[in-house]
Amino acid sequence: MSYIYESYDVVVIGAGHAGCEAALACSRLGQNTLILTISMDSIALMPCNPNIGGTSKGHLVKEIDALGGEMGKNIDKTYIQSKMLNISKGPAVHSLRAQADKQDYSREMRKILENTDNLTLKQAEVTEILVEEGKVTGVKTFTGAIYPAKAVILCTGTYLNARCITGDISNYTGPNGLKSANYLTESLKSAGIEIYRFKTGTPARIDKRSIDFSKMEEQLGDEEIVPFSFTNKEEDIRKEQVSCWLTYTNESTHKIIRDNIHRSPLFCGDIKGTGPRYCPSIEDKVVRFADKERHQVFIEPEGNYTNEMYVGGMSSSLPEDVQYQMYRSVAGLENAKIVRNAYAIEYDCINPNQLKATLEFKNVEGLFSGGQFNGSSGYEEAAAQGLIAGINAAMKLLNRDPLILDRSEAYIGVLIDDLVTKETHEPYRMMTSRAEYRLLLRQDNADLRLTGKGYQVGLIKEERYQGLLKKEEEIEKETKRVNETLIGATSFVQEFLNTNNSQELKTGTTIGELIRRPELNYDMLEPIDTQRKPLPKDIRDQVNINIKYNGYIERQLRQVEQFKKLEGKIIPENINYEEIKSLRIEARQKLIKLRPASVGQASRISGVSPADISVLLVYLEQFMRRSS
Repeated sequence: MSYIYESYDVVVIGAGHAGCEAALACSRLGQNTLILTISMDSIALMPCNPNIGGTSKGHLVKEIDALGGEMGKNIDKTYIQSKMLNISKGPAVHSLRAQADKQDYSREMRKILENTDNLTLKQAEVTEILVEEGKVTGVKTFTGAIYPAKAVILCTGTYLNARCITGDISNYTGPNGLKSANYLTESLKSAGIEIYRFKTGTPARIDKRSIDFSKMEEQLGDEEIVPFSFTNKEEDIRKEQVSCWLTYTNESTHKIIRDNIHRSPLFCGDIKGTGPRYCPSIEDKVVRFADKERHQVFIEPEGNYTNEMYVGGMSSSLPEDVQYQMYRSVAGLENAKIVRNAYAIEYDCINPNQLKATLEFKNVEGLFSGGQFNGSSGYEEAAAQGLIAGINAAMKLLNRDPLILDRSEAYIGVLIDDLVTKETHEPYRMMTSRAEYRLLLRQDNADLRLTGKGYQVGLIKEERYQGLLKKEEEIEKETKRVNETLIGATSFVQEFLNTNNSQELKTGTTIGELIRRPELNYDMLEPIDTQRKPLPKDIRDQVNINIKYNGYIERQLRQVEQFKKLEGKIIPENINYEEIKSLRIEARQKLIKLRPASVGQASRISGVSPADISVLLVYLEQFMRRSS
């Protein structure tokens, strides 16, 4: 029997959000790339919520775009509603979210993949990772085809040994009833890779025609549209938006759930996998928050050309008959017709502590991993990891330095550092509270932070980079001008301040000082700033934030300096932790297992105390003296 035998630089396994970004990064960096997917219909599939972005996740999408990724551009093409969250709070936590047309999102991403040079798409199930002497050499598919490769990127999502569960009905399929991948796990275990079993879930989809929207609160999109991609302006993507709707569960809903909790596979032991703490099922919420009289339920359209509506906030694995009772107890859903039942899904994933910060496996050279397979949840977290895994696979083949973003540089850096350093016992979800330097890592300045790095890597074109340099120059120039422009206590100025409920001047001041007042901002001061020239909104916003929050920003920059000092203390790969007798046993065991790259990373390992770090620093100083 003869077999297919095609050689590639990089093979990407899976074409979800991680796989798409990984494959695009590799191919755009000149690597001959093959992306293998279990179904061509699953490319950039959105099997759960129909939106991109949200709290902290919007930051990730902006960062992906700043580095040269595709997710931001794709959602700008296919959104049906756009909304900026947390606008009543400070700019550090402003987060953009857009409802997507699911089919359009998948179709547009597939179009990009199919028309990218150096990139080949193929439907096939990978059953084996080929490894020789600790180094990946390629993959083998179910049909026996062999694809030799210099690097392989695992982006399998929730497909490995996937099992969908509704009540006592269990079906070995992937999300949305697609085929699961049932063979690859054993090959990974044979390569010495530790496998976890995690769980996630999704709510029912309900026929729009069966919903009474008059009993719900309409949720409109924003009048001002903020693009996800820094390559777009508002006028480029403005369109008519659709509405979402808000309703609530009630005591009747909760009683139905409590009365049938024994039939939930989550509570009767049928589901063994660990679920996400920050995206719980409705059963979880009712049990864990028993004092709450109601929970929010968001009714969101799945697209422009379908009547399917997503019931956000009511994920469930309860039996079908209970689901009907439960959903129909909610205001506006009394006559709801379920198009797709809610279900839970169990799947195999890895312990991400096995990965380096580059997302390459520590014990299998050339094998990288990204996305939900790394123990995370969410489309945005997946895409961010896929992009970094793709970039670093290409950098390795090009004999160039890897791209490693630290916690002070990007939410992506926080995400990956948390995954590879901290213990992960449940699907990891990004949150703004995880970022210590979140005032510096705002979504509005992602391009200023990261586009230069994307340019150095090779994913950002010259024209875009020059545009960034010009923007930096204009921000610096305008910030300087505003801080030096004096305003006198004239009658016109005093009247302006009175009108805007701001204290009158006793003496002259600068525009910068006025911007620092809580009730004023850069744009409001235009009438009294006669020297001002017209500037784009993104530049005006940066000037306003830089001046208004200057004290806080300076403080965080000083904190970052201290952080960088520990990050800069590299731990040699050949260090023998058994020699460091002053380390506590737990700390020694954790350091041996995780092999941190720096003292900074070591300090973030659960079970390694500040006292252990002090011991490690003393030992490293002695180690370096002996080695020199």
